[in-house]
Amino acid sequence: MNIPENLKYSNDHEWLRMEGEFAYVGITAFAANELGDIVFLDITTVGETLGKDEVFGSIEAVKTVSDLMLPVGGEVVEFNEALEGEPALVNSDPYGAGWIVKIKVSNPAEADELLDAAGYQAMIG
Repeated sequence: MNIPENLKYSNDHEWLRMEGEFAYVGITAFAANELGDIVFLDITTVGETLGKDEVFGSIEAVKTVSDLMLPVGGEVVEFNEALEGEPALVNSDPYGAGWIVKIKVSNPAEADELLDAAGYQAMIG
């Protein structure tokens, strides 16, 4: 399974890619595989500031609907609009074109509390 080394991971299967004061958030390939075919994302928090582990939206697959949690606190500044027309990008390219939100990080030190690739691999087995 693909677990990029340059990302940080939450216990809830979200990934975080820091870029200066901003970060991109998505779900891992493991989570996308477990969910199955993703058919819809409901992100209504753009413009809101949320804390670490707060729900920023939901993801709907053929099998289930799951909450999406922010791995670090911050302001949700952008939703990946490409996912409106093609939510399956989360399945096909979870670490690239399938990113879900961009946030302005409130406390970059929270990223240090997340798992690295090896830690995430150990968690999922």
